[in-house]
Amino acid sequence: MKILVAFEGSNVAKAAMELAVKHARAFNAELVLVWSMVKGDEDQQETIQNAENTLAYWKDQLEQKGLTCQTHLLIRGVEPGEDVVRFATDLDVEEIVIGVRRRSKVGKLLFGSTAQYVILNAPCPVVTVR
Repeated sequence: MKILVAFEGSNVAKAAMELAVKHARAFNAELVLVWSMVKGDEDQQETIQNAENTLAYWKDQLEQKGLTCQTHLLIRGVEPGEDVVRFATDLDVEEIVIGVRRRSKVGKLLFGSTAQYVILNAPCPVVTVR
């Protein structure tokens, strides 16, 4: 079994990670940590490096706990929600865990919602954490 964690370093992403760890232990599952960015041009190099370092840190922490883990930094030119759904489909994951933030209706309208897209389009069950 594979459990995908949509991760971007926020507090809600860390909460999602904690729940995913519990599920991975309960189901003897492999964790797949995914960080999605729309673009990765030269202006983004520091952000990319920070994302890679954060993913490497979490992989090390999880492997020290005896969990199997793979990490992926996705920079494929699509919005994170769509990227996560595509990647979950490609890897045939059985569960997605994602953190959600409270946003006003206007905020969702202007900026969209990655979690909303994942919930509505994922090929598998989605667990949300706030």
